Amino acid sequence: QVQLVESGGGLVQTGGSLRLSCAASGRTFGSKATGWFRQAPGKEREFVAYISRTGDSKDYTDSVKGRFTISRDSAKNTVYLQMNNLKSEDTAVYYCAASDKLSYGWASAQYTNDADYNAWGQGTQVTVSS
Repeated sequence: QVQLVESGGGLVQTGGSLRLSCAASGRTFGSKATGWFRQAPGKEREFVAYISRTGDSKDYTDSVKGRFTISRDSAKNTVYLQMNNLKSEDTAVYYCAASDKLSYGWASAQYTNDADYNAWGQGTQVTVSS
């Protein structure tokens, strides 16, 4: 089973930037399709960004397009989320998650669906102050 550890969260002012990292360890068997999700207080967890195991396919939720960039360094087993022009509504706990279903190409798996991810990190807090 793969273990995921997020880092890079913190307190930043509106318009600032942060880079989150998601480091994988354990029985990774190579890169895994990975997603970033976030959960704000009192709200449900929501999809933020996705990157395929090869890095060729990426997608973002509409509210972060043009501001966030997901990338991966397979040699380091790490996925990054570069967040620029942060807004107060980006405040949340951010989680990375890996998906065996998406990695192996299950047709029924959806990268926006947190139920299709089987390994989760502990989360990292991002707070954007105005």
